[in-house]
Parts: sequence; structure tokens; C-alpha cells
Amino acid sequence: MSIYLQLSNAWKEPEKEHKILWRQRLIEWRSEPSSIRIERPTRLDRARAVGYKPKPGIILIRQRVERGGRLRKKIRHPRRSKHSGRRLDVDKSYQWIAEERAQKRHVNCEVINSYYVAEDGNHYWFEVILADRTHPVITNDRILSGICSQHGRVYRGLTSSGKRSRGLLHKGKGAEKLRPSKTANRKRRKIWTNRDANSRAADNT
Repeated sequence: MSIYLQLSNAWKEPEKEHKILWRQRLIEWRSEPSSIRIERPTRLDRARAVGYKPKPGIILIRQRVERGGRLRKKIRHPRRSKHSGRRLDVDKSYQWIAEERAQKRHVNCEVINSYYVAEDGNHYWFEVILADRTHPVITNDRILSGICSQHGRVYRGLTSSGKRSRGLLHKGKGAEKLRPSKTANRKRRKIWTNRDANSRAADNT
């Protein structure tokens, strides 16, 4: 059995000592900033599986994201009672949002991938792998330089979590309307929403 398989099994079925260790870690992580750079991956098996390489120019960020529903702006004087609801359904996962926040703090890097680390009642923690696009070691690496050439890839949903949120990990029956995107498919079939109608009216003016 390989070391990575042993690490994966230990993560899935932690022993009592490991659970105590994780409680202590969460207590420390709650007091840390929401975005903090770390030297080594907490989950080596997941980090290597999603593209981590121990090279100069590769950095790891532990990103904290708040749990719970999203809220839209409060409507002061709604005409109807159902307009006063503030629940906002977003098509983004917490992991995708964590990647975007890590990218926003490190503008000279590109997000390679990320993986789940921990959670409690109020927060999620993800570790985001970023590559410095100007580092000579990264530019000489064929795979990493190709990833870094996709500028702003996390904002366009090109990471693994972004593709999962966009539904692009599904193929075949039931996924006919997902490509090239939901919006493009809706426009091609001329199914307009209020947002599309407003944008068209603005373009005409």
C-alpha cells in the first residue's frame, strides 16, 4: 500500500488521537487571518492529486470562507411581500469562492487547483495552490506555464471546482444545455430572462 493511499484512508477514518489534534488545529485556525500562506500542504495526498509540486514559485494559501446562505441587497419598500425575501441562490460553490479570494490577494499568481481541508459550524477551510507566472522555474515547466497562460482562469470557471459548479463534469444525456455555457445556450435558443432583456435595452440605447 502506497503512502498516499495510507494518508487517504487515515483521513477518511481518523482515530481518536487524530480527532483531538484536529480540534486543536481548528481552534488555532479560527484566530488566524482569513487568508494565510502555509509552507506545506495539510493533506499531502489531495495536494499531489490536484497538481501540487514542491517547486519554487508554487505557493499554498489556506483560505477561510464563512458558511451559511447568501443575502441579496435589502429592498426598502417592496410592492409585494414576496419581493422582501433576501435569500440569494448562487451557482458558485464555497470552494470556487475561496479560490477567487485567494487569487484576489495574489494578483501575480494563477490558481492551479484547491482542495477541502476542514469545516466547523461557521466556516470552511480550503487550501489553494497558486503558481507565480513570472517565476523562471514555472515558465520553464511545460504544464505549469500552460496553466499560467490562462490569465484569470479562476474568474472564468476553468479550475476543477469552477467546472464542477458549471456542470461541465457531466457529459452525455442530461448535459446537452451546459456547453459552451448555460447563458450561451439560452441565448442560442432565444430564451430571454429579465436580465437579458434589460441588457438588450441598454445596448439599443
